[in-house]
Amino acid sequence: MTRHVVVIGGGPAGTAAADSALRCGARVTLIDFNEQLGGQYNRRIPAAYGVRRPLSIGHGYLAAERRARLLSEHPRCEYLAWAAVYQIEQHAEGGCPAVRVLIGQEGERRTHRVVQGDALVIATGAYDRVCPFPGWDLLGVYTAGAAQTFAKTQRVLVGRSVLVSGTGPFLLPVAQSLALGGARVTAVLEANPGRRILRHWAANPWQLRHNLGKVGELVEYIGCGVRHRIPLHTSRAVVAVSGDGRVEEATVARLDENWTPIPGSHTTIAVDAVAVSHGFTPQHELALAAGARLDASGFVEVDDTQHTTAETVWAAGEITGIGGAAVSEIEGTVAGIAAAGGDPDTDRALRARHRTARQFVARLAAAHPIRPGVLSWSRPSTVICRCEGTTHAELTAAWTRSAGDGYRPVKLATRAGLGPCQGRMCAANIAALRTQPYPDGTATDGLAAATPAWRPLAAPVRLRELAEFDSEGQP
Repeated sequence: MTRHVVVIGGGPAGTAAADSALRCGARVTLIDFNEQLGGQYNRRIPAAYGVRRPLSIGHGYLAAERRARLLSEHPRCEYLAWAAVYQIEQHAEGGCPAVRVLIGQEGERRTHRVVQGDALVIATGAYDRVCPFPGWDLLGVYTAGAAQTFAKTQRVLVGRSVLVSGTGPFLLPVAQSLALGGARVTAVLEANPGRRILRHWAANPWQLRHNLGKVGELVEYIGCGVRHRIPLHTSRAVVAVSGDGRVEEATVARLDENWTPIPGSHTTIAVDAVAVSHGFTPQHELALAAGARLDASGFVEVDDTQHTTAETVWAAGEITGIGGAAVSEIEGTVAGIAAAGGDPDTDRALRARHRTARQFVARLAAAHPIRPGVLSWSRPSTVICRCEGTTHAELTAAWTRSAGDGYRPVKLATRAGLGPCQGRMCAANIAALRTQPYPDGTATDGLAAATPAWRPLAAPVRLRELAEFDSEGQP
């Protein structure tokens, strides 16, 4: 009997999983929230805009388009676009969880669908993470991912004079996207020291043999930086911004190895925008709902075939560890084969690429960690939960009044994490501050991604839409 594989997510991991499952003879239902396959990495400007060089910003578009065309035209692949998965139901008797989907754009009448296969692959990606600092809620402060998306898909610049700050290789393509769009990128600031980054990336270089394509991209980014005169500084970060209603200047400080600002090193730079990325937070709500377990770092726990701790559920991409598009594609390929009933270990080349991909993930995490000194950047008046406007002082007061270390009482008292994002953006920062409100630079606990509470609904659903479903979940 043909095996039915359900894949959630249309990025590099999800499309690779769908492709490999089809090649193994399975029937596939591919569910994606966006209009086009490709995910965040392959977002592009719409053809209707009539841009002369629509693919000038970014990489991998042609390969992504070929795969998207293959999937959308394949007779055994059902592709659901504009599809929001709002609930995953586990069955008491076991079996593959049922996936509840609303299909249609926001503001329109959406149709309801329940999809259940023999295996489920979850490839939902990750969110940008920004650690709070004074002024980060001002107009003109963007996540690096948002700044890049505006440049790639709209040719809109977040500012004319932009500072890029945070940690990780992602800062470089963001700076390139802004520079190619016409912005003046004042500098790229990497918070970790250069010697730490070099030590981890230079160790055991043979482990990078399957990631040589990244070398070409690095050369391209460096060349762009040289042409546009973009300085790259390590052990530095934007630790505050200020302005009258929007960003007018940024405060930059030199950092020690723990990211604690060095006294007397603060300088101000006139800019009208700041793009910030302190790494990523896995979007693992659906994986938790499906019964998967998380590891100590807050990522979905998987084995050598990307199989989670749930019997019929596999996971791939950034929810299992941050590694970028190439790593996500390899993991998706492995997950798709395994979910379709195949054995990915029979392909020696794939097995080797998968092993080095996991090593790349570990190397990236070791070279670009978030250090505890970042918790000293916020002040009592600094907003921690942007949805509800909850400040550091309000959280500290609530912690003082509450007994124990429970997050829920503080959340109810301050509404932190109860806004539209449901803690997706602030929960990790709140957990870190609770563990170490005044860091001394010695502990690192609490800086990993926080585990969100399980919620019966994973996406916004109108009450009218819920009211239209009967007890069986049918319209």
